[in-house]
Amino acid sequence: MAVKVYVLLAMLVFAGVVTPIAHAELLGGILGTVLSVKGIVPCSIGGNSSTTSVFPNAGVQLRCASSVLGSTTTDNNGAFSIVGLLPLVFNLLGCNVVVTTPLVSCNASLPSTGSLTAVLKPVVSNLGILLDIVPGVFSLVPNIN
Repeated sequence: MAVKVYVLLAMLVFAGVVTPIAHAELLGGILGTVLSVKGIVPCSIGGNSSTTSVFPNAGVQLRCASSVLGSTTTDNNGAFSIVGLLPLVFNLLGCNVVVTTPLVSCNASLPSTGSLTAVLKPVVSNLGILLDIVPGVFSLVPNIN
């Protein structure tokens, strides 16, 4: 009987030590994760890159509220990637991808004022794991003067 009590006590102590370590490793893994936002900028208003031409060499910013968290330039295929975002600093709510290059640089028939802007969308697996962050449909946001 005494042996069973000692075994049970040892198991409880082991579980008490291992559980916090597992939680710390899980939390460290989440906190240490570096996120990125990537996508393709279309050369159109309200279109997507699969049905329209793309916007090469366009300046792109990731803006959350009034802060710019990252910026880059699209490649010749209109693709961009902003990397190095920490999950605790970065919240999808209130975040947008904003194209800073004037639209007329891509197509002279597009408006000369305003900017292409897209709300961010998470791509989540069936298990609820965040796989990627991508822009939604780009739309024209007028300049506020």
